[in-house]
Amino acid sequence: MSPAAQRRQAREPDDAAEQGTSEGHDGPVSWPPGVSHEPSMSIGGVLAALKPEFPAVTISKLRFLEEQGLVTPQRSGSGYRMYSRADTERIRYALTAQRDSYLPLRVIREQLADLDAGRTVEQPGRARVVTRDGELVAPAPGARVSVAEICELTGATESEVDEMAQAGLVLADTRGRFPGRAVQVVQAVLALARYGFSPRHLRTVRTSAEREADLIDQVVAPLRAQRSGAARERSAAQAAELAELYARLHAELLRTAVDQLG
Repeated sequence: MSPAAQRRQAREPDDAAEQGTSEGHDGPVSWPPGVSHEPSMSIGGVLAALKPEFPAVTISKLRFLEEQGLVTPQRSGSGYRMYSRADTERIRYALTAQRDSYLPLRVIREQLADLDAGRTVEQPGRARVVTRDGELVAPAPGARVSVAEICELTGATESEVDEMAQAGLVLADTRGRFPGRAVQVVQAVLALARYGFSPRHLRTVRTSAEREADLIDQVVAPLRAQRSGAARERSAAQAAELAELYARLHAELLRTAVDQLG
């Protein structure tokens, strides 16, 4: 240790503890400081800690983030992954950046590297979050929203929403109101716009989604055709499950195709 470092340590005897270091730790401590870096949690424990905030997170997702270099859990003597509280916070940072700002993992990895080096990271702009009495205001399932409400919830301008509507990405009814899910669509389109995608570039995504919906409709149609309310509820639940499976398959095929770009 250099003399300057020794003097600094003498002045700040508790600095190591505040930075989340542990006895015997070699090298600089990764972000975040002030959080334990001792491996004390299994992958199941990490999943349980994150599920309330990120219901869609899975063990496969946690392993994928490890493969991408965003977190490096240690291994127990029997080979099981062991995570620290700091590891969990790094994962939370990555999942939040993906969910709220649609950042690619490459950018998130670079941000974490900057944080590890003690550099300030400028947080990207995100969709506006509107709350009332501390509760998030979001369209309920089946709700219809106006252009003004979409703009308020996403930060989009009316002209941007109109351009998306002309491209068929969001569809208004005869009263000029949109499905509540249009809010998420607009958020995604705005995020892609930062990479140079215009709504007209994304028409094929809408066409592909409609084709997949037609296939799902063929599967659930016999159940929906039954007269009982219970059967119709089961058909709706089955359609939603199939949509999630289609989305997962599409995501994996897209990742595979991107990996092959070289």
